[in-house]
Amino acid sequence: MPLLSDEGGSTTLANADEQEPITDSAYGTVAGDSERLHVLCVIVARAQNATRIQNSDSSSTLQNSESRPYENKTIGSRTFKGRDSESGSSNNGDSESLSSEDRTSGLPTAAEARFISTLPLETLVSAAGTIRDQREDPHIVTFSPKVFIPVTFLCRDSCAYCTFAKPPDQVRRAYMTEAEVLEVARAGAAVGCVEALFTLGDKPELRYEEARKELQELGFPSTLHYVAHLASRVLQCTGLLPHINAGTMGVADLVLLRHVAASQGLMLESTAESLLKPAGAHWGCPDKEPTARLATIEAAGEARVPFTSGLLVGIGETREERLKDLLILRDLHARHGHIQEVIIQPFRAKGHTRMGGWEDAAADELLWTVAMARIVFGAEMSIQSPPNLSSGDLAQRALIAAGINDWGGISPLTVDWVNPEAPWPHIQELMSVTAASGKVLVPRLPVYPQFLSLHNQDKWLDPSVVPSALRLADSSGYARCQQWAPGTMLPLPSDARGILRNEGAVGDDAGSQPISAAATAAVVAGTAAGAVAPATAAAAGAATQQAQLPASQEKRLEERGGESIAIGADGLLTGTSRYAASGDVDASPSDEARRKNDVAQSSNDVGRASDDVACILDRVLEGRTLSEAGIVRLFAARGADFHAVCNAADELRAVVSGDEVSYVVNRNINYTNVCTYGCQFCAFSKGKSADSLRGQPYLMPLDEITCRAKEAWERGATEVCMQGGIHPDFTGDTYLSILSAVKAACPDMHVHAFSPLEVWHGATSLNCSVPHFLRLLKDAGLGSLPGTAAEILDDSVRAVLCPDKISTVQWVEVIEAAHAVGLPTTSTIMFGHVDHPVHWARHLLLLRAIQERTGGITEFVPLPFVHMQAPMYLKGRCRRGPTFRECVLMHAVGRLVLHPHIRNIQASWVKMGVDGVSCLLAAGCNDVGGTLMNESITRAAGAVHGQEITPQRMEAIITAAGRLPRQRTTLYESAMPRFQNV
Repeated sequence: MPLLSDEGGSTTLANADEQEPITDSAYGTVAGDSERLHVLCVIVARAQNATRIQNSDSSSTLQNSESRPYENKTIGSRTFKGRDSESGSSNNGDSESLSSEDRTSGLPTAAEARFISTLPLETLVSAAGTIRDQREDPHIVTFSPKVFIPVTFLCRDSCAYCTFAKPPDQVRRAYMTEAEVLEVARAGAAVGCVEALFTLGDKPELRYEEARKELQELGFPSTLHYVAHLASRVLQCTGLLPHINAGTMGVADLVLLRHVAASQGLMLESTAESLLKPAGAHWGCPDKEPTARLATIEAAGEARVPFTSGLLVGIGETREERLKDLLILRDLHARHGHIQEVIIQPFRAKGHTRMGGWEDAAADELLWTVAMARIVFGAEMSIQSPPNLSSGDLAQRALIAAGINDWGGISPLTVDWVNPEAPWPHIQELMSVTAASGKVLVPRLPVYPQFLSLHNQDKWLDPSVVPSALRLADSSGYARCQQWAPGTMLPLPSDARGILRNEGAVGDDAGSQPISAAATAAVVAGTAAGAVAPATAAAAGAATQQAQLPASQEKRLEERGGESIAIGADGLLTGTSRYAASGDVDASPSDEARRKNDVAQSSNDVGRASDDVACILDRVLEGRTLSEAGIVRLFAARGADFHAVCNAADELRAVVSGDEVSYVVNRNINYTNVCTYGCQFCAFSKGKSADSLRGQPYLMPLDEITCRAKEAWERGATEVCMQGGIHPDFTGDTYLSILSAVKAACPDMHVHAFSPLEVWHGATSLNCSVPHFLRLLKDAGLGSLPGTAAEILDDSVRAVLCPDKISTVQWVEVIEAAHAVGLPTTSTIMFGHVDHPVHWARHLLLLRAIQERTGGITEFVPLPFVHMQAPMYLKGRCRRGPTFRECVLMHAVGRLVLHPHIRNIQASWVKMGVDGVSCLLAAGCNDVGGTLMNESITRAAGAVHGQEITPQRMEAIITAAGRLPRQRTTLYESAMPRFQNV
């Protein structure tokens, strides 16, 4: 029951819906304020409860975190605690969008919002901050690295505050050319931008002959059609994701742009009727009619467009009108679920406009509106306020305190063409401001994570947009901003090795630069169709075209010193500034900017972990099983939290294994790559659907298998690992024949063979039970099973990855049956494709449960997805594998979650490379797998780390990491090297 009701036209205080009774005397004696404070406190409590309910009911958001003990907040005299550190469960981000009722669950009614809106600002701010910290990613504040592309400055409207719109005689031409747009976009991609923001005047062809004529020359019927073409070219040629602010539109227009854009936006600004009157801010602006703008926002929901909207504060509207507009936006979002962020933007007076003499929006009005937006929309909506319009550390920190979780788009290259007098802050300065507020600055995509989740992306994004969005995304839906990928020779992030041992970065900046970083030497600031101004030419890498830059913009580029956007090993921004080597003192940042940069960079050093992460790690040390949500929170660790997770895992490793790092001398034998299954991640399998992938189909003769086994034995191997595709002619007898032949040739060789899928197939083909077939295999000499074919043990993911493969239940059945007949198995996870951290958490908990029941798992082997030749990557249906941070955390969190039941955590040199493995040895790993001699499956996917590492080199790698090498058997007993020259 709501506390306040609008029924009957009166506002009354109602029951608090099972909330703790609150007396007026607790909040002072001022009549009215005590009741308002009572209502506000219950709104906050309700928001906390709603978040818990959404977590347990699997809401549609993507990030997952367990409840956390954030700093207590006091509202009035009542103290609100953050969520308990181990309550509830995380959601999976896979459900369809919530119903209208679900989207408003736990939110204040309109009457309640109006009732509490007159409370003191500091009270509202405190409540808003508390609600914001109920988000599933409360430790993160985001921004979108972008380039600003002003397609045209012509506009049929004449807003009283706008300097963006210009008449034809003040521009060189009506529209930017395609070459100019691509030049800006390519330069942005080179320095790590992910968004191309298309901004333009509204329907200029309806007002200006010059616009109509130029569109005709370009071959387009309207501005929107030309914008759609430009966005398509940017998407195809650069991979940047277009976000388009194209003014008021109908469904057909929105759908046209949806084909080429990740998201769109339109500021509601204000529905105040007074603004449309003479001398009002919107006088003479047909596209600022509230009905037209609301119709566009509604149409965006109908067209399933991830959408951005918001308010402009201080243009003549009242607080009451702002609150009304927030509630209107909330109602629109409740119907469609399409609004991904609400922007609260302060008015800034500009000279040479009708409102040039007005006062800027007051700070308290901005903060009040931000706080009320957070209270009205609750925890999960993204609330944004541009940092360049609130200059100064204190003003920006106040915005975080008032409830924002996003800074909006920030460009290292281009000016804010709407507010050109307000430069973007340096990224490192914003990092410092954000860190001072106890948050981490993380780059995001223009489309928010919930729209990019596994089962939402096809609903909200056009098929032409999905591949680029996935390539730019990490597992949580944030911007990847990292060049490295598993299986490649691309350099690790420059801070990778030292950061895990807390020694600082090693190497140069090359490893932490974004893709195409070689082109960063030449930066294009913002070629625009627009304002006539002095300009100089600036080169863009090896580009042959020249861009004309306003002189002020060129100087600004020098001042920013070639900023770029890249994510380091620990998930923090790194390499964000390369100061210009110039004798001109004005060409480099101020001493204060340098100091702030030093502070931001030093945040990479190990510091105090967040309270919630520390609490979760304490539970591990106490031997308690973590919740799904707690595990997901560990996977979200960045900065000091990342270090804390890695250090805790390494401490556990030292307790369990000491300083020994084990390896096995073995040989892989993949006897066939012909497979009847169509797993979307597999480049090894050759079937009718895989003819275009690397390699030719083969079936290894039995004598070749035995020959390879004997050769391995002669070279000192103690194990052969045998797996293959599910050949259409294979039966259970085939596997028994292979096994018998190998054991006959090498009686003392340990045979580690046959995936759970092969076992299931063998049993089915012989029309016998899985346990019976496993006993036959054991009697024929099988020593253990690889725990492969697991991929992700969550059927919602398996339905995408491998829909015709064995289910999670069937995989578990095979593994547990193997343990029951005395066959140990390994365990694996293949991650970083279409999955999310919640799926990893479920996978780990399932492995832990199996091991608690059977004790038959010898090791846990994370297998980072290698994307290059994977069918689903070539189809644009998955990410570029996990980031380096995600790879490290998978091993570290695996150690923590599986402790003390699974004692061995293995690093795959085939996936991670030698340098990557060296890093993982400081994050909980105690094993580096096998020497292999042959490797086919990962190489087929495009990996380049080779087929073999000799025992001598393996031991050198381990020794170089400061650890003690130990050769082992498959079952982790010590093995004496039989030959020293293998």
